[in-house]
Amino acid sequence: MNARNHLGLVGGAALALAVGAGIWLGSHGLRHFDPAVIGYAIGTLLAAFAVGYRFVTWAQRPPSRMYFRRGLQLLFRRASAAPQDSATNIPVHASTLQPFNSSTLPLGAGTLGHALATKFVTQSFIARRSPLRWVMHVCLSGGSTLAFAITFPLVFGWVHFESLPNNAEIYQVKALGLAVDQFSVHSAKAFVMFNLLNFSAVIVLVGLVLAAWRRVTDAGERATQTFVEDILPLVLIFTVTVTGLALTVSYKFLAGRGHGLWAVVHMVSVVSLLLYIPFGKLFHIFQRTCSLMVSLYKKAGATGPRAHCRACGEDFASQMHVDDLKVVLDQLGFDYRFATTRGRIHYQDICPACRRRLLALNQGRSIGR
Repeated sequence: MNARNHLGLVGGAALALAVGAGIWLGSHGLRHFDPAVIGYAIGTLLAAFAVGYRFVTWAQRPPSRMYFRRGLQLLFRRASAAPQDSATNIPVHASTLQPFNSSTLPLGAGTLGHALATKFVTQSFIARRSPLRWVMHVCLSGGSTLAFAITFPLVFGWVHFESLPNNAEIYQVKALGLAVDQFSVHSAKAFVMFNLLNFSAVIVLVGLVLAAWRRVTDAGERATQTFVEDILPLVLIFTVTVTGLALTVSYKFLAGRGHGLWAVVHMVSVVSLLLYIPFGKLFHIFQRTCSLMVSLYKKAGATGPRAHCRACGEDFASQMHVDDLKVVLDQLGFDYRFATTRGRIHYQDICPACRRRLLALNQGRSIGR
């Protein structure tokens, strides 16, 4: 077993243990844990192990490892000197690292917060591609996030409801064993709280309809989509959503008929979705954390030293980006250095325009021109 897989197993085990400890502590030693949802809890633990394993192995790949390392350096380091990266021996340029004072303290956090808001919450980068596609993503991500935010605390026993001893129509909300709120079962708050999962299901269904329409009508999507990567996640999310709504229909309008069967089908569909996440397209939810590091990286590169083309002398990229790219290429086993009359030059020291000219010249030489 190589080091990457070994660390992946450690990361997966650590995340699964953290979730298990959270269930135990949050439910006060399982006193508030409902045995009826043990299937969901086991599925969550297995999915946590798989997510931790794959994320750690993916984060160790040279490109993602470089982005995470640089991003964390730029977020937390406050030195004005240009220290060496202990892993790559590449200087972190002084102009990208401001002296510690009250004005520069929130700089990295502010950039990270802005990236979190635009890339995860509002997803405004998708709106620039297509407004309808943005609505689809917001419905799918927002509705699913709301559903998970409700379901996980209830399943783990972190949140539960108790009726008051002297009034059974007043519910008390307890979070981690502490009373945080109370409401009448006949109030508008009760209606909203008891139907939040149904509201989230409707939001997700809107996103699913838009996604299915796009998969059917968009020629580009039809040409490149696969069942496992593109159709299966929609089917799993649709199954979870519909079976969840079926539970509500069963106990509200059918006097509980078929509730037991729908409960089993819903649990199987939820666990299937959880186990699919680490191995399919939905894993990009966790991979997008790298984009937060990229935002810090880009901002530092825009204000730091610039790289100038060895052929024409033009400014074409940040020096930090060029230096890091050389290291990553070496780690991947690609040597892009070549000999010239002025010595050995790395291909990354050439701007894109000059690269195109070099390509045309070499093609001409290969045919005798």
